[in-house]
Amino acid sequence: MKKSKIKSYCKVNLTLRVLKKLNNGYHSISSLITFAELCDKISISKTNRTKDIISFSGRFKKGINKKNNTVSKLLNLLRQNKMLNKQMFKINIEKNIPHGSGLGGGSSNAAALLNYLNLKMKMKLSKKKLQVLASKIGFDVPINLEKKNTFLTGKKNRIIRINQNFKLNLLIVYPGIVCSTKKIYENNKKRTSNKRQNLFKKRGIKNLVNFLKNDDNDLQKTVIRIYPKIKKIIDFIKLQNGCYFSRITGSGSACIGIFSSKKNVIYAQKMIKLKFPRYWSFISKTI
Repeated sequence: MKKSKIKSYCKVNLTLRVLKKLNNGYHSISSLITFAELCDKISISKTNRTKDIISFSGRFKKGINKKNNTVSKLLNLLRQNKMLNKQMFKINIEKNIPHGSGLGGGSSNAAALLNYLNLKMKMKLSKKKLQVLASKIGFDVPINLEKKNTFLTGKKNRIIRINQNFKLNLLIVYPGIVCSTKKIYENNKKRTSNKRQNLFKKRGIKNLVNFLKNDDNDLQKTVIRIYPKIKKIIDFIKLQNGCYFSRITGSGSACIGIFSSKKNVIYAQKMIKLKFPRYWSFISKTI
């Protein structure tokens, strides 16, 4: 196997509702999830060494545990299940997705690599088996196995794939705060009744925007309470021309804004850079 390059895309929680805490320590959530063009880049090749060589590069490499991360966990899991035998790999992940931002970079890395190894190493794993393995790495990893708009129902974490391209104009703003998902959930008191959960079924950008405007992220108040500066970002994005709505994604700290046009989102990014010059931002269409 020659050196190969894999793109590992970020996920964006357009909505997120916390339902209840499960026996396994995770929380049952419902969420409408999309994917953006922002991606990490994974380089992989075989090596004759006795251990995997895993390294990180790129703007957001800082703070990642080189010995205990989603990629090392995946490789260890596959070997425990005798799927890779003794083959070792040299892997570099160029981190373009901010760590601790709620954009699911680590989960996406594991999912992209699992799909790649299943194909190249001819493991012939079914979709169901891939999901089982992915769930052992992390809660969000199964979601990242397919780059389709997805509804996480909250009922036994059932995943519904949506065969519809949203084509939303997206602005992501990251203030450099690494949010602990565990800490955010532990401090969150807001819960949403299962009865209030509705699937997005109608097609069309207007119907989608109306659906999203009437929904929310249950973790946002908790994140703002712990990190007050995030509210300033959300409020500033909302004030920009053509902004439909703004909120955090996942458990933060990245904030998103959905805009009516590319022109508006480009102008909004310019305003963000003037107002918050130290914050990182990215413009994308959802994929």
